[in-house]
Amino acid sequence: METFKWAYIGCGSIAEKTAKDITRGNHKIVSVYSRNHEKACAFAEKYGAAAFKTAEEAILRKDVDAVYIATPHTSHLEYSIIALKNQKPVLCEKPVGINTNDAEKLIRCAKENKTYFCEAMWTWFSNVALTVKEWIKSGAIGEVEEVKINYSFPGILKPKTSRVLMPETAGGALLDIGIYPITYCYNLFGYSKEIICSGTIKNGIDISEKITLRFGKTICKFNVSLTSAREDCIIKGTKGKISLPLFHMASKAVLKNDKGRNVFNGRTDYLTEFTRAAEEIMAGKTQSDYIPFSSTRDCMKIMDECRRQMNLIYPCE
Repeated sequence: METFKWAYIGCGSIAEKTAKDITRGNHKIVSVYSRNHEKACAFAEKYGAAAFKTAEEAILRKDVDAVYIATPHTSHLEYSIIALKNQKPVLCEKPVGINTNDAEKLIRCAKENKTYFCEAMWTWFSNVALTVKEWIKSGAIGEVEEVKINYSFPGILKPKTSRVLMPETAGGALLDIGIYPITYCYNLFGYSKEIICSGTIKNGIDISEKITLRFGKTICKFNVSLTSAREDCIIKGTKGKISLPLFHMASKAVLKNDKGRNVFNGRTDYLTEFTRAAEEIMAGKTQSDYIPFSSTRDCMKIMDECRRQMNLIYPCE
């Protein structure tokens, strides 16, 4: 692949992580925008890019092949629309907005402008998650009966001004990390027939929730929180099970059935995600095979229903 050139909108912690990873490969950051121009200048200097005072200028730079949006959830819609209306492909951090209405607007704009748009859900660009899906499709563990996922990190220890803890930036556990188990099970089983959610709301955000999704005979149960550090996933079937010590950024998956034990080792990294997105863009695709529009829309619908059951409404809604 020839060097693929990105405009970065936002230069916070996730932007730093992705930039460090993708510049190991055939990717170059050529333009940067942040509301904090001084921060944008420092980021741009570090990666040999140019800093701009408006998002439009960063996006419309002629040599930009695609735009990566790494701002808080509440501004994803605004910046994505600017790029799409100018027919600049977009890789937008998850979630792409704060509700289904945002997702629908983005999908409609991408279709109208015949321009690639994809949610940056790195889990499903990885061969580890794709292998788990193949194991299940092949019947390696029989009929799936239950999936249990625990995912938490001590977000409550962050400064009160962190986007994760602020209602104004749609903070909380659900949109930040709950999206991972929801998307994981959606990509394995489709849209859930039943959604049950209960959570704890404090200072205008959800700090934890228990979610149950039913897919016919398959039941998926999630514990998500900002109060501790834990991550694991167990998928049980009638003929075996699959386990992932980490699931959203897995480096391995373990299959156990009557044939023995099979371990798949791989990587979940930003370089793979950005490279596969770039390859799709260069191939002329307008939506991703890894994260199609239906996945983005339906997972947002599930999160909307979880919030409805918790009576969680963001100030911007």
